[in-house]
Amino acid sequence: MKLTDTAIRKAKPEAKPYKMADGNGMYLEVMPSGAKYWRLKYRHMGKEKRLALGVYPDVSLAEARDKRDAERKLIAKNIDPSAAKQAEKREKRIASANTFEAVAREWVENRSNDWTAAHKALTLRTLEQDAFPSLGNRPIAEISSSELLATIRTIEKRGALEIASRVLQRCSAVFRYAITTDRCKNNPAYKMSEALKSPKRAHYPTIEKGGFPQLLRDIDSYQGNPMTVYILQLMALTFTRTGELLGAEWSEIDLDRAEWLIPAERMKMRRPHLVPLSSQAVAVFREVAKFSSDRVHVFPNRNDPSKPASNAIILRALGRMGYTGKMTGHGFRSAASTMLNENKSKWGIHRDTIELQLAHVEKNASRAAYNFAEYLDERRTMMQQWADYLDKLKAGAEVLKLRA
Repeated sequence: MKLTDTAIRKAKPEAKPYKMADGNGMYLEVMPSGAKYWRLKYRHMGKEKRLALGVYPDVSLAEARDKRDAERKLIAKNIDPSAAKQAEKREKRIASANTFEAVAREWVENRSNDWTAAHKALTLRTLEQDAFPSLGNRPIAEISSSELLATIRTIEKRGALEIASRVLQRCSAVFRYAITTDRCKNNPAYKMSEALKSPKRAHYPTIEKGGFPQLLRDIDSYQGNPMTVYILQLMALTFTRTGELLGAEWSEIDLDRAEWLIPAERMKMRRPHLVPLSSQAVAVFREVAKFSSDRVHVFPNRNDPSKPASNAIILRALGRMGYTGKMTGHGFRSAASTMLNENKSKWGIHRDTIELQLAHVEKNASRAAYNFAEYLDERRTMMQQWADYLDKLKAGAEVLKLRA
């Protein structure tokens, strides 16, 4: 006798579970708690098995019968429905682990040892904001070139052409990683850059021709926080990246040896970098020590001394001195590179010495093998020549000739 909805609704729990048969192996199991489960009893390869078909009333009597009939068709084809469901669950788990977002996050973590914490955070933020919303939940092996291009076009429509190019580069790297780890077969980003709009290359603002000596004088006479003056003076003397200077820790600096060794984890290319300090730079650091030698950071954050000063401090000070749009922290590096190269013959400096001090990584693998102490004597001499040259510029003893 088959079940009815009325009979099922009236079924009351008992001290032990009991079954209410519906036919063709399906029955309703009523639990002492009152829960009612649909089950299918069947045999496969001589073994008796049971399969869950759902919970009543979420799965109605009619729906349970439809599920039973579908499963019996599989059984008739000698397919074990229980094993088929397990395989389906496995495939879903694998697909979930192989979404674009899952693979991208794995790629980011895999590259972490090669990147600074700031670059890792920036890379992840770029993907989270511009790639994951449209591609994140998609199985990475199913993403087509047209689908990826649509994502990039959305960014282009905002006018963010530089970001569109950057997102494409990072997506391409994720797909290459997925190919290597056997999660997909093709890279839909391949040669897609040819379809992108080319952004206008914006260069970091650098002081106008002939204006560097006045900038140096303006820095020395700046009426703001003394620590800001020291930061700007050291930017000119060491021409490191802004984050490298502002994140400096006293443990990295040996004033007696006149050396500053920046550890690999704080460098853009994850290689330690040695900065020989001129006598002028040592003098500035000794002044800074009067304010912060008891802190971890050379330039502690005013709001939270356990953290380094904010990058905004440099642009803010330059703006107050009237250099908004004319100079940035990176501009000190550009100016140093230009002037050192223009004076390299006069001062007897080799191009490699300049490039190494700028912490530029050569594309040529053999040249990239230099260690952080390479050309140390030459670099030490160059850094003192540079500091002396800046003193002359401030005094107006030399005319500065920068390329326009």
